[in-house]
Amino acid sequence: MIVFRYLSRELLVTVSAVSAVLLVIIMSGRFIKYLAQAAQGMLDPGVLLLIMGFRLPGFLQLILPLGLFLGILLAYGRLYLDSEMTVLSATGMSQRRLLLYSLAPAALVALLVGWLSLGLAPQGIAEVDRILNQQDSLTEFDTLVPGRFQTLRDGSRVTYTRDLSDDRSELAGVFISETNASAGAGKSRGLSVLVAESGRQEIQADGSRYLILENGYRYDGNPGQADYRAIQYDTYGVLLPKPEVSVELSEREAMSTRELLGSDNTRHRSELQWRISLPVLVFVVTLLAVPLARVNPRQGRFLKLLPAILLYMTYLALLIAARGALDKGRIPMALGLWWVHGLFFTIGLLMLYWEPLMLRLKKRRAVSEVMHG
Repeated sequence: MIVFRYLSRELLVTVSAVSAVLLVIIMSGRFIKYLAQAAQGMLDPGVLLLIMGFRLPGFLQLILPLGLFLGILLAYGRLYLDSEMTVLSATGMSQRRLLLYSLAPAALVALLVGWLSLGLAPQGIAEVDRILNQQDSLTEFDTLVPGRFQTLRDGSRVTYTRDLSDDRSELAGVFISETNASAGAGKSRGLSVLVAESGRQEIQADGSRYLILENGYRYDGNPGQADYRAIQYDTYGVLLPKPEVSVELSEREAMSTRELLGSDNTRHRSELQWRISLPVLVFVVTLLAVPLARVNPRQGRFLKLLPAILLYMTYLALLIAARGALDKGRIPMALGLWWVHGLFFTIGLLMLYWEPLMLRLKKRRAVSEVMHG
């Protein structure tokens, strides 16, 4: 039990550290993407942390298997490098027993990944979809940031305000530039520019929203041409585009596991197999990592790291490709993704027993040569 606790502690500490680093890298890239959308006025900055929190289970369900795989390679590689594994082998620690000891921490990781993939991750994606749908319902007025030129989603309008009240009801120093605006009398002008000292938002009984501008000018014309029109106004109303709210969640990733279990849809059943495959992936990569972690102290523990990562990426790529083929009906549902797991499970068994098998054959050959010599 002392050896078991020692190996488990070393493994879990390394897995936690590796997974934390991978999580920071992946979430940083995703956060930068959402931050860029918020800077463009496509997202409310106040919901960024909420979105990242709901996306966390989806990131972890893919990071933890890789973190376990790398953790076994690094933790056991250090033990081989420091000759600790040599001492353990001298006391009877075989590769099979090392694998059995490794399966206990792997089972904890598999339970966590199963909880994430079957429960928390779909709920998180559903919440993210709802938040994004709510963001789609916001007008440019709701996401306006003072002191910044903001482009509408379709790129047809640019809005700027110098100051904005705390309740977002009053604006000061307003500038609006809109392309392809109608200039009346059947004549289309290329650009319309509105400037105003102040503005406010009004909501009509039918839900229509207007931006009421006061004390300003409107300019219509094409840049570079003298044919333009200037209008001075005391009050001017601008209709804000009415948002369309989508409340239906069409993504299968957002469906609960219970809904997938009762569905006969091919894509839904494929999604269910993918969610079950992630905990299975944990045990298979454990079988692969234990023999790959065995290194010669003279070679260093990073010798097999690159080939091991390539093997893992091949495994994951085959799973993704099989999932796509399953969606299109190219693979029978009974075969599903299990053939990929079976293939790499077989590879893991071969790596685990290949070297002991070769040693036995060499010993038998040496004994045979002595007896017949």
